[in-house]
Amino acid sequence: MSESAPRPVDRHLFAGFLRQHRGAAVAVAGWSLLEAVPALASGLLVAAALDRGFLAGRPAEGFLWIGLLGAAMVFRALMTRTLTPWLGRLVEPLRDELVTAVAAGAVHRAAAGARDTAGAGVARLTVQVETVRALVSALLRSARQLGVSLLMAFVGLAALSAPVAAVTLPPVLLTLLLCVPRLRVLARRQRRQLRAEEALTAAAGETFDGIRDVVACGARDRVADDLSARIADHRDAVRAVARTASANTLLVSLGSHLPLLVLLLAAPRLLDRGALSVGELLGATSYLISGVAPALRSLVAVLGSWGVQLATVLGRLSRSTAPARRVPARTPGPDIPARRAPARAPGPDASARPPRSPDLSLVDVGYAYGPGAAPVIDGLSLDLPAGSHLTVVGPSGAGKSTLTTLLAGLAAPDDGRLTVGGVPVTEVDRAWLHREVTLIPQEAYVFTGTVRDNLRYLNPRARDADLLASAEAVGARALVDRLGGLDAPVGLDGPPLSSGERQLVALARAHVSPASVVLLDEACCHLDPAAEERAERAFAARGTTLVVVAHRISSALRAPRVLVLDGERTAIGTHAQLLGESPLYADLVGHWAAAGTP
Repeated sequence: MSESAPRPVDRHLFAGFLRQHRGAAVAVAGWSLLEAVPALASGLLVAAALDRGFLAGRPAEGFLWIGLLGAAMVFRALMTRTLTPWLGRLVEPLRDELVTAVAAGAVHRAAAGARDTAGAGVARLTVQVETVRALVSALLRSARQLGVSLLMAFVGLAALSAPVAAVTLPPVLLTLLLCVPRLRVLARRQRRQLRAEEALTAAAGETFDGIRDVVACGARDRVADDLSARIADHRDAVRAVARTASANTLLVSLGSHLPLLVLLLAAPRLLDRGALSVGELLGATSYLISGVAPALRSLVAVLGSWGVQLATVLGRLSRSTAPARRVPARTPGPDIPARRAPARAPGPDASARPPRSPDLSLVDVGYAYGPGAAPVIDGLSLDLPAGSHLTVVGPSGAGKSTLTTLLAGLAAPDDGRLTVGGVPVTEVDRAWLHREVTLIPQEAYVFTGTVRDNLRYLNPRARDADLLASAEAVGARALVDRLGGLDAPVGLDGPPLSSGERQLVALARAHVSPASVVLLDEACCHLDPAAEERAERAFAARGTTLVVVAHRISSALRAPRVLVLDGERTAIGTHAQLLGESPLYADLVGHWAAAGTP
């Protein structure tokens, strides 16, 4: 895994994106100016048609100027058609970069132990990224066109009559100045609405996923009250956004009509003094009615809805792509409560250092899934010297997978001390940790590429002979041969693999890695007992530290030490010792035997 942090989704990403796609951005700007030619010329052409044509007794010339206005409208349609593909060249690559940034941020935060909810992560990668794409597309189509048209209308108005521009421009500028702080208020309320939406999505997802446990524990009323509170919070946030948006709409409506009112009040004096002709008055009115007023209303409305939503969503995405910050675990003292908010796993730090050895040591380690939650691991002390072999057993939910997560350095303990080679896990050099510790979860991953790409993923310098030797050692050589060798495609480009075959690929990948600590979290559960034994013995023969979360009792029989993990009933010893000393272990062995699991 690369150690480089992901780029946050913020203005820097947009600046870099525009630099990378400078040609498309320049083309969009150029075609936008050409597209706005009618907005620039409309009032001038109307004034010329009246003053030089119809009012001067030359109707043919008047119709000529009107015909030029029609031609300008056709020209605008052609420019819009030419411009549209260039907008796509900006929007679609931007979406790809957002997906890459969010996915990279999720991976880095997971590697750093951030405890983001799955629902919020899915919302960011799906709803929010797609929302950004849609909003950017809409803003490029609408706000860009409206903004350029508004600017061109004022340029045309100034070219037509400087006195008219002088009396009509201030109300428009005043409206824009008044709207800016209102948009900031709207942005804050949009952010609140988005937070409420994420919280509601996450809470509803967790509730529905565990609905059987909720019913079984009699927690229906409490869970319903919690969801009702989140729904009410989301409702209040939506209403606050609607109130602010309505006030902005009223302000802009008044501001967009004010310039026309000012012009009509000033027109008699300007006409009497000869500072304004009838054609110029009608041309100026045309600019205000068909150009300035609708463009101003639409522009502020678009920025107040789509623009504020875009800024809000980008802010959320930016925080989600930032790497998790390092918070070292502390030992409880007189001023520190024994149970705190969960510590985060370490991030990159200049003080990080490689351990002296891969020895693992846990002293009174505690860990909970969230603030105020009961610890899933509480007061665990354990020594794992380099090269040791331990099997972990326990009932579902006892914290077996959580223990492997802690040992892999993907999370830091809330309490106690976890060290690697004498170095606290929060201070271990991350590059060393990623190289020396390998965790294989129950759900094995096969990446799209060749068999060679998959096996060399953790050891890019491995030779083909090393890859085949590791595949042979863990029992995956027959699979490699059946697929067509190391050059055979797998993943989306290859044949479908069963769960057991995917586990064999993951085991061979870990075996060829330089890892000195291997954590198998039910990583052989889809293999038959003989294949599972072969894989475990292959790792033990490497001389690496091996921790196996057992799927069968046979894994416990092969290990010199067994850890029975279950809160206060946690115990450690040999298989024979635990049969006599741990009723829970005896029950588990009896359960396995009754189920016929070897």
